Amino acid sequence: MLRFLRVFLGASVFAALFFLLPAHAQTPAPATAQLHEIRAEGLKTLSEPQIISLSQLEKGSQVGKTELQAAADRLLQTGMFAKVNYTFQTRADGLTVTFQLEEAPRVPVYFDNLPWFSDGELGDAIRKKVPFFDGTLPEAGGVLDQATDAVKDLLASHKLNVTVEHELLANPLAEGNVQEFHVEGAAFFIASVEFSDPAVSSSHVVQQQLADVVGKPFSRMAIDLFLSEQLRPFYLQQGFLRVKLGPPEVRLTGNPNQKLPDQIPVFIPVATGAVYHWKGAQWSGNSALSSITLANEIALKPGDAADGMQIEAGWDRAREEYGHQGYLDAKIDPVVSYDDQTHSVSYAVSVTEGPQYHYNTMVLTGLSLAAESRLHQMWSIEPGAIFDKTVFEKFLTQLQSHPAEIFGALPVHYETVGHWLRPDPDKHTVDVLLDFK
Repeated sequence: MLRFLRVFLGASVFAALFFLLPAHAQTPAPATAQLHEIRAEGLKTLSEPQIISLSQLEKGSQVGKTELQAAADRLLQTGMFAKVNYTFQTRADGLTVTFQLEEAPRVPVYFDNLPWFSDGELGDAIRKKVPFFDGTLPEAGGVLDQATDAVKDLLASHKLNVTVEHELLANPLAEGNVQEFHVEGAAFFIASVEFSDPAVSSSHVVQQQLADVVGKPFSRMAIDLFLSEQLRPFYLQQGFLRVKLGPPEVRLTGNPNQKLPDQIPVFIPVATGAVYHWKGAQWSGNSALSSITLANEIALKPGDAADGMQIEAGWDRAREEYGHQGYLDAKIDPVVSYDDQTHSVSYAVSVTEGPQYHYNTMVLTGLSLAAESRLHQMWSIEPGAIFDKTVFEKFLTQLQSHPAEIFGALPVHYETVGHWLRPDPDKHTVDVLLDFK
């Protein structure tokens, strides 16, 4: 005889017990049964043995509604799962429970100001408490707490009296977020930054920019932001499109058992790779603007050193040109292709133009009637005309930086200008909304 139980956990809500029994055999079910097997469905990165460990269920134990509910709750509370459902079946050999799971998003771990240990050492410490740790953690939950405790234990074992904290932050090197770990109660400063590439030392611009980090509190986040925002452009402009910077290393001399000095020297390994040359871009999906017009926005000729900063600026200029023509929804998606034999780079660029918008009206708040009248007089796009986004952006700059160019001698007082575009995709019109405060 089969008995079934299904539980749906969204906010730890337990569904009713339901047994499929013949009408003539409605006898009470036993409260518990011996657990014969534990199964898991929907897994992408975790394994069934790991699910069993997280559930804390043991094969051969007596389980019932309470025990299964508690196991499902434990899985949900780890933070590793967005959804936890389960079913079970009882047979002559015992009970089989099957968890239907949806794994929650996980983000990379980022260690900010823990100069005593390498990322590898910190990762190994976490794996002692979280064996399936792969460099990523959930955004919240019990597993994140276990990882934090593991870092605390490592620091305590070295008699480091600091407080460990974690925070979900934007990734300084890529899209998305990171789970950042940092310590409070330690005062360390960046004494110097050296690079494996001697070309960096000969660049006066880079050396001047180093003042942004040298002498400041030690922080991997600050160093990585410097590498991303200041140093990477130095290489991209020269065509080193696949340069690898870091990760930063703390290189200390002397007795490793002694207290860490307050001034931390930092070393940055640099792998420049080859200089790439421009091969060209193939455009698709464009009709309002020709491929020649779009290619001119890149301003590179075949064979030129592929200036990565100029290439990125070219995509922005192409988007601006579409905005100039009223295509406010235009999307440009470049996909890069590297030829490592000829050291050349090309792009396949997909364009989604969307509709062309025309100007409808302007809605103003926070101004006097005289100021509104003056502003309408200075606005240059007529109703029904193609909406030029560059005109709108220049107008905003005047309002915020040079209001006298708009209002003349009128007494107008405001600190900020809230601004929105309200497009109507059905009518292909757009309204301008400005709020003066």
